[in-house]
Amino acid sequence: METVTINVQGMTCGGCVASVTRVLKAVPGVDQVDVTLVPGQATVRYDAAKVTVPALESAIVDAGYDVAA
Repeated sequence: METVTINVQGMTCGGCVASVTRVLKAVPGVDQVDVTLVPGQATVRYDAAKVTVPALESAIVDAGYDVAA
């Protein structure tokens, strides 16, 4: 398992945190997700053989949020 922290922009409330958490947990290969509103970050533990960081970022963008470098 590997862990990555992704900076997420556009979250304004607990509902946003729940939404990002939900979409990331739905990605095959994701083991654990911890999303914080301040700072806007998603820390994800995942199986690198099943999912890539760009795929995780795409899931966040598809949910309507932005990913910052």
